[in-house]
Amino acid sequence: MDLETLRDVSGLSDPVERARVLSRLITEEQELLAEAAKIRRQAIAEALDSGMSLEDVGTRLGVSPGRVSQMGKGPTARVPEETAARVPGETAARAPDETVARAPRVLVRRALPTDPAVRASASLFFAEAERQGVTPGRRMLYVGPEAAGEHVAACLRVEPGAEVIARRKMMTADGIPVRIATSYFRADLFGGTRLAEPGFVKPSLQSALVALGHTFGRAEENLTARPPTSFEYETLELEPGEWVVQVLRAGYSDEDVPVHVLETICAANRHVFPIGQVSGHDEF
Repeated sequence: MDLETLRDVSGLSDPVERARVLSRLITEEQELLAEAAKIRRQAIAEALDSGMSLEDVGTRLGVSPGRVSQMGKGPTARVPEETAARVPGETAARAPDETVARAPRVLVRRALPTDPAVRASASLFFAEAERQGVTPGRRMLYVGPEAAGEHVAACLRVEPGAEVIARRKMMTADGIPVRIATSYFRADLFGGTRLAEPGFVKPSLQSALVALGHTFGRAEENLTARPPTSFEYETLELEPGEWVVQVLRAGYSDEDVPVHVLETICAANRHVFPIGQVSGHDEF
């Protein structure tokens, strides 16, 4: 799926047909990403089976050995004999043909509620990560129209399945995927603006919203723990059985207009969630 395809689909006169085609394209894109991740795991497993070490593969790929381990996780990923003893939590080396899962090597914070000083920064995740001494990274996965799920539709006050603008990116810490963050906007308010265009919005999403005439009024944040979807499992390269934590933040203007809904999917075992208290009222 590319920008030209999206423009062609956006020109369909029947809105229901337009939504149907977009839903199909989104599904195909997610399935393609999942298949690509599977093939990548198989390629890394093949390289390790041939005798290459994690360090050798990392050098060829231009990433750290820990990142290679994360990229190769899954039923086809194996830890070579010379590195098996270094698996966190293990006390003895495993046999070279035994499949094991390597523990995540990073632990990052996602404060609830979001610190206003962090929220006002150019990037919430970059500000949080830099405070913690980890190297942040981000990659845009998708920008374009999408059918709103029930939870997003409720926050944006539109009907489920209504077309909204989605901006989806993946966050990494020290090269390891930790979050998928998707910003949702009402198409009737932000269609045709730079929020609907590909790439990152500079200097920040917040500045773009203010430039469009929206003044922040209030926000609500909800946290849910659940099993991952197949897309989340593959994209975050999760361990089998690992859950995700979904943080849904709905931001409203001072005129009570739903302006921005941010859905953050966090790899549960790679996060801690500090909970803020009202000043002067914290208790054990």
